[in-house]
Amino acid sequence: MNHNLRLGDERRDVLQATFDTVTQVWEGFDKARESEPELTAATAALLAETLPEQGMIHTDALGQAVDVLDQSLAQSRPRFLAYIGSSGLEIGAVADFLAASYDINLAVDARAASTLEVQTSKWLGEFIGFPNARGLFTSGGTVSNITALAAARHRAVPESREMGNTGPMAVYVSSEAHYSNKRAVELLGLGTRAVRSIAIDEQHRMVPAALEEQIRADMAAGVKPMCIIASAGTTLTGAIDPLREIARIAQTYNIWMHVDGAYGAPAAGTDVARDLFDGIELADSVTIDAHKWLFVPKACSIVLVKDYAALAATFGHNEAYMPHEGEEPNPVDVTLEYSRPLRALKLWLGFKAHGASEFRSAITKNIELAQETYSRASVNASFRVLHHRPQLSIVPLQHIPHGMTDPEQISKHNAALCSAIEKDGRVFLSPAVIDGETWLRPCFTNFRTELSDVDVLFEVIEDLGNKR
Repeated sequence: MNHNLRLGDERRDVLQATFDTVTQVWEGFDKARESEPELTAATAALLAETLPEQGMIHTDALGQAVDVLDQSLAQSRPRFLAYIGSSGLEIGAVADFLAASYDINLAVDARAASTLEVQTSKWLGEFIGFPNARGLFTSGGTVSNITALAAARHRAVPESREMGNTGPMAVYVSSEAHYSNKRAVELLGLGTRAVRSIAIDEQHRMVPAALEEQIRADMAAGVKPMCIIASAGTTLTGAIDPLREIARIAQTYNIWMHVDGAYGAPAAGTDVARDLFDGIELADSVTIDAHKWLFVPKACSIVLVKDYAALAATFGHNEAYMPHEGEEPNPVDVTLEYSRPLRALKLWLGFKAHGASEFRSAITKNIELAQETYSRASVNASFRVLHHRPQLSIVPLQHIPHGMTDPEQISKHNAALCSAIEKDGRVFLSPAVIDGETWLRPCFTNFRTELSDVDVLFEVIEDLGNKR
């Protein structure tokens, strides 16, 4: 069996077994299953084994891997409505297989692959209405946000690369912004005290007047405004900050404006939601996680910037072992990462195979499912919804048992109900704490989810909720 790490004569057998397995898996994802399998004793024993010194028949090993995966929570399933999941776009999975097989490293110029990454980032900028931008693909929204904030710091304090943070700086976010932005501030050595949490309105959007007031107060106190982070779809409620008004403030005070659109920005490419993103084109940078609402497998995040040279000024080093020829910087000089896979291929192949119109249609369908969910819950006495319709595809709702009026009891009921739904297995939901109360938080970001799945969502909530 020793083939010096090659599959040898088993290569075709392994590929055929992989083909058969993936075909079955994809067909299984087309419709939801009614329960999630428990971890079997055999799989538990497999995962308790010590390091194997000798190999086994490759197709048998593949079968064991499939058993583990099938007993895991797969976000590709149509009733996975928790968090903000990815969908495992089929052509994207094929792209991952190809990219991993070629194992191209984008640390330096990789010829056609490097050009493909540039092309894909420009396509994405065109898709969301952020023209004349260029970007890099990263491992996730956290790294993309850190990248943008590092560039913002360098613009605000050019000597920071050499001298560090020599004075107090401030980063402005809405009170509902994603925690990854605070993590970025911490990693940049600014400390969480640098974060200014700006008040939100009744639709959970940043209040521009409060933002400008805080900026003026900081400047008067000798604090340097470093970056404004506007949310284009918060993970809690899907709120979109007023981007054009925030951009005006950023320009007035010469502050870098970053849009965290990791979840919501792809909706800017649709007719139904485009107007909500008015002003996004005025930002300095935008984060988009294609593994969220562009459906491709993880990990595939993009940070788009208007000034690509700002990244080189922020990250560039003249490494002795790296070639430095021509005017184009090495990719390693414009990003945090050194070894970097060809993440762009899955989105490039997705656009080529399906066209931008199919992505727009799938996103629009998710938004329509969210609107339908809100409409049903708003006229059902057993449910409570927020006062405003969802802007995107997140629909916070509470199940209200008959006669229950105490907010604390309602929160406890919904927290327990969410756990019961997870154990039931027909639908997977996650809870959210909004304004101090616990809500159920279905989120539609899967191209496989249908109206019939919304029917089941309500059936499960009412069935389990009325038993508690």
